[in-house]
Amino acid sequence: MPDTTEGIVAPVPIAPEPAAASSSAPASETAPVLETAPVLATAPVPDPDGRLELPVAGEWKRVSPRYVVVEIVGTVIFGLVLCAGATALWLLAEVSWAPIVLALIVVVTLIVVLFEPRRVRSIGYQLRQDDLLFRRGIMFQRFVSVPYGRMQLIDVTRGPVARWLGLADLKFVTAAASSGVLVPGLAFDDAEALRDRLVELAESRRAGL
Repeated sequence: MPDTTEGIVAPVPIAPEPAAASSSAPASETAPVLETAPVLATAPVPDPDGRLELPVAGEWKRVSPRYVVVEIVGTVIFGLVLCAGATALWLLAEVSWAPIVLALIVVVTLIVVLFEPRRVRSIGYQLRQDDLLFRRGIMFQRFVSVPYGRMQLIDVTRGPVARWLGLADLKFVTAAASSGVLVPGLAFDDAEALRDRLVELAESRRAGL
């Protein structure tokens, strides 16, 4: 009896306790702890700015190069309207600063026309597993993700210049009207095929398939 009380009270059994735990616990219980190391090593690591670099699956599809003509025509027409207004102020109202405004309008219009090809090349879209990702912009890029299940209206529109070039714009609106996205400059056949595909994906997502 004295021997058993000494075995319980004395601090000597501290060393055998790890051996007893290791003998009673199977080796498989400690394996998952060791296997988590490679998973943590492959997790996304923030860049110096604190943002996570997430991989984007798929390939960006650009709009038709002929869409540059549509943008240039629209920019030139808008510039001519502004020039006409500035000229009217100069000749009819005899406003002294109207020639300066006229010169600025001409310079800005020429700069915008020169950047139109680069701006059109920046427009692209990508069909992912659950949503459509759209991007545009040079200096200030905009990325919009539209889930298939939230698409309510998918429309194909064509202006006079776009119709002459065989192009069309694809517009789809979600439950929030402010989140509508317009993919411009698509070939008419591609726009119709993409519209049918998006309608199919939207119906399947809403049905929960």
